[in-house]
Amino acid sequence: MKFRNWFLVVLLFLAAGMNAQIKNPVKFKFTINDLGNNQYEAVLNATMESGWHIYSKDLPEDTGIPTEYKVSGKNIELVGKFTEVGKKHEEFSEAFGGTIVFYSNAAGFKQKFKLKDPTKPADVISEITYQTCDDRVCLAPNTLEFNQKVTPKGAAEETTEEKAEATKDSVKTIETVATSPEKGTVTVTQVSQLDPKQLKIATIDFQKPLTDCGTAVEKVGENYWTYLFLGFAGGLIALLTPCVFPMIPLTVSFFTKGSSNKAKGKRDALIYGFFILLIFVLLSVPFHLIDGIAGNVFNEISTSVWLNIVFFIIFIFFAGSFFGYYDITLPSSIANKSSKAEEAGGLVGIFFMALTLVIVSFSCTGPILGGLLGSAVTGSSNVPMLLTFALAGFGLAWAIVFGLLALFPQALKSLPKSGGWMNTVKVVLGFVELALALKFLSKADLVSKTFLLKRELFIAIWIIIALGLALYLFGIIRFPHDDKKPKISITRKILGALGIGFVIYLIQGLIPAERPKLQLLSGILPPLNVSYLHNEKDGILGMHPEHDFFKAIELAKKENKPILIDFTGYGCENCRKMEEFVWSEPDILPILQNDVVLASLYVDDKEELPEDQKTKIDLGEGQVKKVKTIGDRWSLFQQVNFNNNSQPHYVLITPDGKVINTPVSGYMPKEDFKKFLECGVNYYKTTK
Repeated sequence: MKFRNWFLVVLLFLAAGMNAQIKNPVKFKFTINDLGNNQYEAVLNATMESGWHIYSKDLPEDTGIPTEYKVSGKNIELVGKFTEVGKKHEEFSEAFGGTIVFYSNAAGFKQKFKLKDPTKPADVISEITYQTCDDRVCLAPNTLEFNQKVTPKGAAEETTEEKAEATKDSVKTIETVATSPEKGTVTVTQVSQLDPKQLKIATIDFQKPLTDCGTAVEKVGENYWTYLFLGFAGGLIALLTPCVFPMIPLTVSFFTKGSSNKAKGKRDALIYGFFILLIFVLLSVPFHLIDGIAGNVFNEISTSVWLNIVFFIIFIFFAGSFFGYYDITLPSSIANKSSKAEEAGGLVGIFFMALTLVIVSFSCTGPILGGLLGSAVTGSSNVPMLLTFALAGFGLAWAIVFGLLALFPQALKSLPKSGGWMNTVKVVLGFVELALALKFLSKADLVSKTFLLKRELFIAIWIIIALGLALYLFGIIRFPHDDKKPKISITRKILGALGIGFVIYLIQGLIPAERPKLQLLSGILPPLNVSYLHNEKDGILGMHPEHDFFKAIELAKKENKPILIDFTGYGCENCRKMEEFVWSEPDILPILQNDVVLASLYVDDKEELPEDQKTKIDLGEGQVKKVKTIGDRWSLFQQVNFNNNSQPHYVLITPDGKVINTPVSGYMPKEDFKKFLECGVNYYKTTK
């Protein structure tokens, strides 16, 4: 565990450093294949860093930026449309409310063409427009241009006039940003050739903010620890089930009383706990060994309609088992063989004792472990590591309980006696399984675009499940293994009251509201737009941000407010999540509405710049960056001023262009974003 702790610490520093770097996770190689008979193929191959992907040309509308590939030249004629090569993946995006189509690791784009005049050479221009994303951020859409000459055998050399014609558009002008040294104010100047430094506003220095308060650090490995905690909680709950709880005192007593040497007995009990942990961790090993399963396979699995339906059915089946209608057990032969192996004695015997416990308790632990598996498979592409942490947490809970009781056997006297309360635990878990089953049915509904399970219907079914749980805990309804007249303990009454409270909480989601409700369940409920009550709002949460940095500067001077620069994108999933789940918070929205001038700069705005403002930037290695749209300009503006090209990216600056506090990127908890906002706003108010 020490190595893993150090590893995660290193990742934290690396991630913090990367936040201040321009990301370029995609590399391209342009080649032209001669197919013979005046037939050619322009091929642009892309390779992506691990975890990054680019969208396909077949991306559904309003779900991101589809890739465009164009091939042009004066002496070429296209043959058909361009095609994509590579392993295409589909994944449902809750932020977009639809399925996104993308490529990871590698992709190829091909366009066939022929020469209009096979006796003359041709300059072939290959242009690609694409967007790159990972699980946390999306980079601004990028347009690159590649040039290569095709010279057929026996072709004549180009004339001087033809060469001049081919290069006359290589230098154009663009409206760029500079700073007046006399007044320190932002102005607009014309330059004859684009230099990225000339987009730089002299007063902006993100490395030297006016204050260091509100600095947010990216959280790495947070999901791992979440699953470790979930697994640990699941393990503790499993210990309370009828399959496991009665075995605790028997097993501990075996080690503490069955050995002539008490110290040896306690040592063996601790080893027994360690083997339990080891066995559960080993259950995740097959997921690491299957080739490619840690990459994109689980992205496809998580968005499979049929797999989500299968998980829905399995969870319903598990719920029936917990309710007591039938038992789920492994074949008795497996338990018998494991039990027989215990006779070997020593460490081997202890190991098989632990294995026997895991096997015979499967009827109670199986549904809980199945829930962890289903959550991991449909919740992330890094399934093996999440499962390892979840199963480690599950086994750790058991190991700690057995180990502590072996060290302090007198604590056994304080454990409650076995009885009907254990069946109550199972039935409660059955209701939880029913609720989780609906999540998988909802994903199948969303991915298939049937949209039958609306947000309100989902909430209504959960209300029925929560109400059923409360009625059961109050003794109003019973299941097969319950007593005819069950004793309603104080604990059951408290849990029943909590169930009623959860029903009241859920009812809020059925009432129309200006701001999103039930945000604690935002990752479980259907998206806001899959709703009977959904109404399109004018603007972002009723706000109308500026979309031009210079207009925002003028407005900020007029109103004497700081500017919140929001580098965003129409196709940015995490930007939508921030707006819906963080900006909408009642303690954050008033700050955005009243205390800052909001400048939302869309780096994927496709509106073209005037012809005299378009230009090209030579990036080297045969890559040319075109600046021809408003989005191109704001993307470049972000890069040269803040050395960052990911979205969302937030910067607070004064009206005279000074960075107030350290910029932040990506989706973050509301507490971090609120701290960032309040830091900058309060500093500005005290110094203006």
